[in-house]
Amino acid sequence: MLHDYLVWGTVKKIGITLSRLIEELVMTAGYMNEEIFELSMFKGGDVQAERIFCGPWTRDEYGLQEERLHDDYLREVLDIHNEEFDDFIGITSPEQAVDKLSELVSMSIWSDWEWIPYEETLQKRFEKYEFC
Repeated sequence: MLHDYLVWGTVKKIGITLSRLIEELVMTAGYMNEEIFELSMFKGGDVQAERIFCGPWTRDEYGLQEERLHDDYLREVLDIHNEEFDDFIGITSPEQAVDKLSELVSMSIWSDWEWIPYEETLQKRFEKYEFC
């Protein structure tokens, strides 16, 4: 799921809506200003698990608290071994967390909506839907 801008909470709202429409688990990843990486899992319109990766100063500044942690659920659905998962959830750098998650799930989490019109392979993989 890609969005052309990030207003806090919009990615989660889309994840909630999409998870109500399909029977599959929906994962959203929000990255803001190189300060915050928010990873959330939804099913049936409900948050199943969430993890926010940021430094302590950023967490305090924005008053960030995860809605529902459930680290065991995250580990299980992402199929990450205990030791690797412990290293992953201990990361406070958003950029490092995205890189580590990409490595652990063998899929790049990095993407940008601006890339799609210019890369034919991405055009074939993504379709635009408007959520109102």
